[in-house]
Amino acid sequence: MAATLFLLFFLCVLVSTNAEISSKMGINYGRLGNNLPSPSRSIEFIKTLEAGRIKLYDANPEILNALAWTNIQVSIMVPNQLISNISSSQAVADEWVRTNVIPFYSKTLIRHLLVGNEIFNFYSDEDRQTWYNLVLAMRRIKHSLSTYNIRNIKVGTPVAMDILETAFPPSNGAFRSDIAVPVMKPLLQFLNRTRSFFFLDVYPYFSWSRDPTRINLDYALFRGNRTYTDPRSRLTYTNLLDQMLDSVIFAMTKLGFPNVRLVIAETGWPHAGDIDQIGANIFNAATYNRNLIRRMTSKPPAGTPARPGVVIPTFIFALYNENQKGGPGTERHWGLMNPDGTPVYEVDLNGKRPENDFKSLPAPLNNELYKGKIWCVVADGANSTELESAIEFACRLGNNTCDAIRPGSECYHPVSLVSHASYAFSSYWAQFKQSGGTCYFNGLAVQTTEDPSNGSCKFPSVTLRG
Repeated sequence: MAATLFLLFFLCVLVSTNAEISSKMGINYGRLGNNLPSPSRSIEFIKTLEAGRIKLYDANPEILNALAWTNIQVSIMVPNQLISNISSSQAVADEWVRTNVIPFYSKTLIRHLLVGNEIFNFYSDEDRQTWYNLVLAMRRIKHSLSTYNIRNIKVGTPVAMDILETAFPPSNGAFRSDIAVPVMKPLLQFLNRTRSFFFLDVYPYFSWSRDPTRINLDYALFRGNRTYTDPRSRLTYTNLLDQMLDSVIFAMTKLGFPNVRLVIAETGWPHAGDIDQIGANIFNAATYNRNLIRRMTSKPPAGTPARPGVVIPTFIFALYNENQKGGPGTERHWGLMNPDGTPVYEVDLNGKRPENDFKSLPAPLNNELYKGKIWCVVADGANSTELESAIEFACRLGNNTCDAIRPGSECYHPVSLVSHASYAFSSYWAQFKQSGGTCYFNGLAVQTTEDPSNGSCKFPSVTLRG
C-alpha cells in the first residue's frame, strides 16, 4: 500500500512538472546594447510577457536581485574564459559558486548553471584546449553545488548546430569527428548521470536562409503544408525545427545516450537585416515565434517525431535588439521588445491567443534573394573620429583597398572624409564578404543599392545573383 501511494505521488509530481514546463516559455536576456533599460525595468517588461524562464549570459548581481521573489526560473552562465581555470582548480569553482550563486539562491529561482556558451564555434589551439577542459569544469561546478547542498540546479552548456558533422537526413545525424569521442561522449555521460539537459541553440532561419531554393519557407515557419519523410527512419516531419532537433537526438543515440533530455537554449527569427539577407522581416519573425510558442506550449506536448509527447523547455532569442553586436544586420534584430517596453510585434508566450487576435503585419518584402549590386557606405550621423579609425582599419587589412583614394588617384576627389570612408568600406567589403567580412564597422556603415560612384571614380561593389 505504501509503495502504491509513493508511486502515485511520484507520478503526480512528474505530471505536474511536465505541465509546468510545457506552459512556460523562456526568454534570452542579452545586454550588448547602449540603449537598453535598467535590469529592474527589464524584469518588469519580462513579467508583462509572462515569461516563465529567463536565460542570462553571465551572473549579473543586479539582474539576479531584480529577479528575487518573482517565481521566474533563471539560467546563469560561467564565461568561456573561466572554463580552463575552473577545470584546473576546485577552489576556483567553489569561489565562483560562492560569489555568483549562494548570495541569490534562496530568493531567486536559479535552476540552470551553464558553463560556457557555444565554445565549439572557435578553433584556435587555446579554444581546443577549452573544449577538453569543459566537462571537468562542469564536474567541478556540480561538486561545488553539492558542497553547498544545492541539488536542484542542473549544470549544462549551450552548443550550436555546428557540433554536427552530418545532419541530413535526421537519422544520419552525427557529431563532428574532432569532438565526438573526446568531448561529446563524456559530456553526455555527465548530463545523463546528473539528469541534466542537452542545451541546444537551434535556428531554422539560418538553415533556410543558406538554401532558400531547396528548403521551403513555410516548412521553416511551421506552416504545415509541407512534409518530409526520412528515408531511413521513416519518420515524417512537418517543420524544420523538429528535423534539426532529431538530427541531434540521432547523434546522441549513436554515442549510446538516447534519452538525454533537450532544452532549446536559443531559437527565434530576425525581424530585420541587411539587403543581402533574405527573409529577415517582421512578418516571418512573428509567424515563426507565434507558431513555435503554440507548439511548445501544446497539451499534450508535441515533442518531435523521434521523441513524441516529450516536453522541450524553450528559450526565445531575444528580449531586445542589441545594437552593439557585430556581424551582419540580422545580429542586431532579434528582439521581441523595444527599449521602451513596447512590442516589436505581438506575441503571447502562453500560446493561448488565436492568430486572428493579433494586429495585422506588414507583408514580407525580402523573401526572395536580391539580385544586383550592393555598396557599403557611411551611415547617416557617423562620428568623424570613428570614421578615421574605420578607414585605417579597412585600408590596413585589405589588398590595395585604398589605393584609389590616395592623393593623385582617381577617387581622391572629392576630398571628403565621408566619400573616402564609403570607398574604403565598399572596397573592403567587396574583398572580404565571401570570407565573412561585413558591412557594419561598428555601426558606421550601411548597405545601399544606389551606386555612390562619381565622375571617374568607380566604387567597388558586391554583386548578388540570387
